[in-house]
Amino acid sequence: MPDSNLLAGPALRRLRKREGLTQAGMAGILGISPSYLNLIERNQRPLSARVLVQVIERFDFDPRSLREDDAIGGLDGMVRRLADKRFGDLGIDREEVQEFLAAAPQVAAAFARLYDTGGGERTIVEDAAAAARRAVERWQNHFADLDHAAEALADELRLSRGEISAALSERLREKHQLSVRILPAEVMPGLVHRLDLHARQLQLSEMLPGAARRFQIARQVGMLEMREGIETLVAGANLASPEARERLREHIADYLAGALLLPYRRFLRACEATGYDLAVLQRRFAASFDQVAQRLTTLGRVGERGLPFFMAVIDRAGRMTQFTAGGSGALYPLEGARWPAWVPYAAFERPGTVLTQAVTFGEGEAAARHWFTITRTVDGDGVMCAGRRAVVLGLEARFAGDLAHARGVSLDRADAVPLGTPCLRCGRAECLTPAPARLASTLPRVRPSA
Repeated sequence: MPDSNLLAGPALRRLRKREGLTQAGMAGILGISPSYLNLIERNQRPLSARVLVQVIERFDFDPRSLREDDAIGGLDGMVRRLADKRFGDLGIDREEVQEFLAAAPQVAAAFARLYDTGGGERTIVEDAAAAARRAVERWQNHFADLDHAAEALADELRLSRGEISAALSERLREKHQLSVRILPAEVMPGLVHRLDLHARQLQLSEMLPGAARRFQIARQVGMLEMREGIETLVAGANLASPEARERLREHIADYLAGALLLPYRRFLRACEATGYDLAVLQRRFAASFDQVAQRLTTLGRVGERGLPFFMAVIDRAGRMTQFTAGGSGALYPLEGARWPAWVPYAAFERPGTVLTQAVTFGEGEAAARHWFTITRTVDGDGVMCAGRRAVVLGLEARFAGDLAHARGVSLDRADAVPLGTPCLRCGRAECLTPAPARLASTLPRVRPSA
């Protein structure tokens, strides 16, 4: 147990923001006053052992993260970097460095990374998609206040499988004076949806299937009724570029659509009752495979957490076009996970079939982790150049024992397929031998009987 003088304000503040809580909300959960929590977050009061135990129990907090400065060499490592002659005229002493580490450990880590890579001498252009993804990962893709609001609205509208489109369309008409109109593909070339405020219409392409239409209507309702909450989250992310802010805004709008169509408690109960059977969940909530998969990455409500899935989307060319870590702790693959032995690359040969595979990978991590992955292809809707793609759900194998899709699959780490390692056939890590053949090469050969 850390000592009673532990100052951990930044770590506690990041945890609170990740959970989407106000200081008053978190203080209530921990059984302390908001003013005391404020002092702790500003490092004006230490984190006591009693409060630390509450944080660990209530938020699944890993106390090892309090030693986050170890990754950059701690105080000595930062002193060494700031002793560089380029900073000699600033007169930075050891005490100032210690205050810097205590007050802003993440900023210190960012400086250390920039210094170690020579980034101080280069202009760094922020990638908008990567910046938005990092913002989503800070919340572990769970926006608590918006999720609660969406669930309350779904209950208010009494959304059920047979009446979802009608109820949401009626909400748009009554509260926002917007009608829903389905238009021919040639009238909306290359578009999924269009909001025409002059005509007071939400216009949808006829190419959208039923689940996608419901998603777009729910998305528009969420954006209109929770605009303030969306903008608060976007502003709080402190993203540098307008493009990154817009990408985050679009992600949250999609999140709200999923939260409306698959309300948290009902969806989580169905997951637990069915062993997260994706086909049953699709049918029960009248949703598509990718909508259910994306929702599974959002189940991080305090006290009501679902299993921690990540989700990836891979196109026919083998490029990873989307990655959501959720609560899994998976890192974004540095090279887009171009692993020919991974079953998503074989999924295109069996369209629409759910395939499973136990693998180990940990690109960008110190050691490979053991994962159970579920893959299925989904088809495009005929607009915006959307073709067939493979949707992948991943979960640490230690959590997968009760999954419907894990029945009959070995979850022994020794049986997992190692990804990012040389092919057993030719010895090359970038081997392009199709996944089925590479998988076969890892199986023991049966000798014919005499």
